[in-house]
Amino acid sequence: SIGDQAFAEVEMDKKRIVNLTKTAAIFIFIMTFGISGFMYIEDFTFVDAMYTTIITFSTVGYEMPQHIGDAGKIFTSILIVLSFGAFGYYVTLLSKFIFEEIFTNFYKQRKMRKRIKSLENHVIICGYGRNGRQASIELSQHFHDFVIVDINEEVIDEISSETDNLFLQGDATHEDILIEAGIEKAKALITTMPSDANNVFVVLTARELNNDLKIISRASEYRADKKLKRAGATNVIMPDKIGGQRMAKLVAQPDIVEFLDYIMLQTAEEVSIIELSCNNISSCLENKSIKELGVRNKSGANIIGLKTSGGTYVFNPDPDYILSRDDKLFVLGSKTQIEKLRNVLNEKDEK
Repeated sequence: SIGDQAFAEVEMDKKRIVNLTKTAAIFIFIMTFGISGFMYIEDFTFVDAMYTTIITFSTVGYEMPQHIGDAGKIFTSILIVLSFGAFGYYVTLLSKFIFEEIFTNFYKQRKMRKRIKSLENHVIICGYGRNGRQASIELSQHFHDFVIVDINEEVIDEISSETDNLFLQGDATHEDILIEAGIEKAKALITTMPSDANNVFVVLTARELNNDLKIISRASEYRADKKLKRAGATNVIMPDKIGGQRMAKLVAQPDIVEFLDYIMLQTAEEVSIIELSCNNISSCLENKSIKELGVRNKSGANIIGLKTSGGTYVFNPDPDYILSRDDKLFVLGSKTQIEKLRNVLNEKDEK
């Protein structure tokens, strides 16, 4: 599983660091031992003692800086025995750690790009600020595939270390980055960058690359929403405007706001609002009203609204409303109730 793989990678990194630490400790001990010994036995200066220890430790075979006596020769022999292979092992381990890290990162990036290339009907999120982060959380909860694009290296490192989300580092205003993110096969794009100008560039580029794409853009400045709509955005969200409206409603209609929050914050097991298409409605249910279907009695779910084939929204539809295959229902209920409603709509003709 992804969790087991992540745990194994963390354990491997810990093991590498421990090995490097141990080897470094051995290296420092031998260097300290050698320098101290030559300074004490042969009365070398610190520089001469360090030089002699290094050429002995590394076995390069350079000439000693000074003549040494019998005691120095014995000490040198002991130092060679102690340091034999330790220096080579340390260099090998360090090189292996560096190259493995490079290879691992290369492998991860290659695997990431391969997964992104295989995606279809996914969502591209441009910018991983507060809005982009929340969008990724919501999409994850509804099991939508998505790719995050951000130019900031620190943000990319954060995504890589804290989540399993797919990501690309690059400038989303550039065509090649959007193509690499699979813009031509994506179903939607969300651009949440703080600059309205950058969002306009992203919307223009995305619309040119995929004319059927649903594009949702953030807007910060007043009237920027009109520019984004002209550039090709399907929907424009202004966080400041929504925030102000919400604050006012908390004063004017606090209980309604809190009630809606309660519904939206529940898990799918408890209660949720979902969209159900009538495309697959059973033939025996065609040309029947909501009342005749007995939605509430049979499932416990409530149809709180619908969207007609002409794009008109109907809130709290009348029980006598006749459903068609082109309608989309907005249903409130628990997971069990919604599943029962699906079964009601897909009832087979018993004739």
